[in-house]
Amino acid sequence: MSDPLNERDRAADALEMVAGAARAYLDSLATRPVHDHAADGLLDLLDGELSERGEGTLDSVERLLRVGTGAATHSSGPRFFHFIVGGSTPAAQAGDWVTSLLDQASGLWLTSPLASRAETVVLRWLKDLFGLPASYGGVLTPSATFANLTGLACARQWWGERHGADVTADGLAGLPRMPVLAGGYIHPSSRKALQLLGCGRDSVRVLTRDDAGRADVAAMDRALAEIGGPAVIVANAGEVNSGDFDPIGELAELAERHGAWLHVDGAFGLFAAASPRLSHLVAGVERAHSVTADGHKWLNVPYESGFAFVRDPALLGRAFGAWGAPYLPAADDEHINYNCLGPESSRRARALPIWATLRAYGRQGYREMVERHHDLALRLGAAVEEAPDLELLAPVRLCVVCFRYRPPGVPEERLDELNRWIGERLVADGRVYAGTTTYRGMTALRPAIVNWRTTETDIDLLLQVIREIAAETLTRHR
Repeated sequence: MSDPLNERDRAADALEMVAGAARAYLDSLATRPVHDHAADGLLDLLDGELSERGEGTLDSVERLLRVGTGAATHSSGPRFFHFIVGGSTPAAQAGDWVTSLLDQASGLWLTSPLASRAETVVLRWLKDLFGLPASYGGVLTPSATFANLTGLACARQWWGERHGADVTADGLAGLPRMPVLAGGYIHPSSRKALQLLGCGRDSVRVLTRDDAGRADVAAMDRALAEIGGPAVIVANAGEVNSGDFDPIGELAELAERHGAWLHVDGAFGLFAAASPRLSHLVAGVERAHSVTADGHKWLNVPYESGFAFVRDPALLGRAFGAWGAPYLPAADDEHINYNCLGPESSRRARALPIWATLRAYGRQGYREMVERHHDLALRLGAAVEEAPDLELLAPVRLCVVCFRYRPPGVPEERLDELNRWIGERLVADGRVYAGTTTYRGMTALRPAIVNWRTTETDIDLLLQVIREIAAETLTRHR
């Protein structure tokens, strides 16, 4: 067996094997547990010594399918409410298979005009969907973390140029620390981006007006006046614990008044722009200098997918281009080479599933999905408010519902332990997934609804399972 050349006639057979397993697996997602812990024993089938001559294409693919369809966490199904994870629409999933089939190197026009043109098209479509100016530059990234890295790298380059320095070429040595201001909603991915950029993970000056983390705009105004020079404001469109939003319009006013850079992390919340009912939540985002979001959240395309948009397109090239390698295209190449506009060099053609899903469902399809999920969140929030043993901890703004179990007669000091136990039992139970967080000092559940498959049945089951586990938990803790 050994050399894959000996099995070149098995390539299509292997793909047919996967396609044959797909229908039964996808059909099962509506009712199967998110995770069947009894199937974890299958994971041992992945282990063992590396074979000397190999076990062959079909045998290996068959085993991977057997283990994967049994032991995977079925986050592509409708009942995964943990973190903020979408599924894959039918068009996006098929588009991703096409991506693997064609296996394009998408960083350069020379290596794949197909991938480059598709990326240009989907970036234009996404700007249209989000109401961003067509003049903004953009690039696809593996995630919102990489998208934040991209936007903040452009901010760092802009800031350095205000100090007469080219930080891409010469680094930060000799420069003061770049001032970064944010409210309490700033996400760890923005901090990680600042860490990777050499600006410091903990360099962010967080200014809040309450223990929920709402941005103190007046304090930011004063801080920017004290700085008296270029600075960066990080705004969040969609906070992970409650789904709340920073006042983007007010922060845009501050940025314009003080000559600051406004970066908007819209990992999932930017999708509010797709709905006339909800677009007020991101009012002012079109005035930001950089805007980011995740595709594998509410766009419902496969991992890994993110995107970054920058008001001044030339900054992308100054922050990431000019590789200076003779075998690569020059900076003035007539075609767009996306590996000069973002942090990656080797890039998958991740535009293809995005192209497929946007073309398949259009602006109306995404508007309807976002609004349907918002309605489901409101349904869950209303059920929580009506229940005597549940407590809604934050208003339902978009798709996240933050609440806790609070039965009568249980003292406050025991509620955190009780809710932590419920969260652990939810994951162990496996029928639905919803984890815990800490919100305003309280342990809380915070299911997020962003999967295209999720319906009222799934929301009602979530509440049912929580009640069952809560009753068992209360009995155990008495």
